[in-house]
Amino acid sequence: MKTRKLGRTDLDVSLIGLGTMTWGEQNSEAEAHQQLDYALSRGVNLVDVAEMYPVPPKPETQGLTETYIGTWLARTKRRQEIVLASKVAGPVRDPKRPGHIRDGKTFLDRKNLTEALDASLKRLQTDYLDLYQLHWPDRTTATFGQLNYPWVQDEHTVPIEETLSVLQDFVRAGKVRHVGVSNETPWGLSQFLRHADTQDLPRVVSIQNAYSLLNRVFEIGLSEFTHHEGVGLLAYSPLAMGMLCGKYLNGARPEGARLTRYTRFTRYSNPQAEAATAEYVALAREHGVSPTHMALAWVNQRPFVTSNLIGATTLEQLKENIDSVDVTLSPELLKAIDAIHVRYPNPAP
Repeated sequence: MKTRKLGRTDLDVSLIGLGTMTWGEQNSEAEAHQQLDYALSRGVNLVDVAEMYPVPPKPETQGLTETYIGTWLARTKRRQEIVLASKVAGPVRDPKRPGHIRDGKTFLDRKNLTEALDASLKRLQTDYLDLYQLHWPDRTTATFGQLNYPWVQDEHTVPIEETLSVLQDFVRAGKVRHVGVSNETPWGLSQFLRHADTQDLPRVVSIQNAYSLLNRVFEIGLSEFTHHEGVGLLAYSPLAMGMLCGKYLNGARPEGARLTRYTRFTRYSNPQAEAATAEYVALAREHGVSPTHMALAWVNQRPFVTSNLIGATTLEQLKENIDSVDVTLSPELLKAIDAIHVRYPNPAP
């Protein structure tokens, strides 16, 4: 397994990171433990979770993913072998989104951050996190597939410096080693870095945003930060919810597959994304590479990617995903990928 530094820290994290958001929904506790055992046997050390998981989020399952990791840690005593990352939910501003966590008042203030962290640590059966991330901003932004900045004046937002001051206390208390952001924008990341540098507050070491052949928006404004500021990308949805595997081509909906079970993930299955996917799959097969390996290896080879967060519901999928670390795409294939991107730029942002 290849490793890369987590931002400017001394932590080495595996290039393939283990995503967990299906555990407790599509995967049982036993299956979650099997995935952890197998991933570690292959050299994966980054395990990423969130207090909101599993997804789709529901009151009756919330927290199960962290609970499953906690029981695995209690059984195996392998805490020192993993880099454990979790995320705190931000405020729910869209009435269509579930608000069951802390009654939807999940502002990134001292009260909520403290309650969230303590609950996560209890479920995970550990006394510290290697990385604590803000799952989404405490302000209205163009995220989760929204194409335009909404120009909404939020009634209440917690200032970024206030959030960072609470995270600083977590670091000083030894509950958190490093902090990161997720689903963040260039403006937001710039503000986190500014306040950290001018007020001696914790510096974010990572940003966890969607990144795949169908969504290269990160390259436009955020990748420059990784070059100059040492904030590494933890890329989520590198297979665009499984679209880039090719299993949904021509409208197919395999039994039990994620887009078959849940209709809410239209972000990745619009007509433009389907057309682009068909071209990427055909290109991979033309070059004798599995579509899954091409999509993941492309993410692996990007210089600003710290870890590629893969998710799987079966051990077979997990093995194929991890195997992508040994695949190197040729310059010719990379050029052909860029040509498709020009024809279908970011169809699933």
